[in-house]
Amino acid sequence: MEFVRAFLCGGLLCAVGQILIDKTQLTPARILTGYVVAGVFLTAIGVYEPIVEWGGAGATVPLLGFGHSLAQGVKKAAAEDGWLGVMTGGLSATAGGIAAAVVFALIVAAIFKAGDKRQ
Repeated sequence: MEFVRAFLCGGLLCAVGQILIDKTQLTPARILTGYVVAGVFLTAIGVYEPIVEWGGAGATVPLLGFGHSLAQGVKKAAAEDGWLGVMTGGLSATAGGIAAAVVFALIVAAIFKAGDKRQ
């Protein structure tokens, strides 16, 4: 049942993103940043934690989950280190994901030829 909940939660979040792409003039970059900011905001007001508990990886893997991780890191570090934690907590909590994204992007860029699709 855990897999079904993760699939439903992640699928719903991705479907909302696809609807935003199809039905609005928002660029993918704006949708991406909007999802991250929404994850931070929903975590700050206490709405996203129950979604994470119900949806598991379906809620933590998409971009909303990245925002959730940033907010959790800031919250924890701020409690421990005060204002310095506000500045460092988000990056500390998400360092693994950021490093993996950079490494995999480097590998893909080395393997495939990047270019303009309009040619």
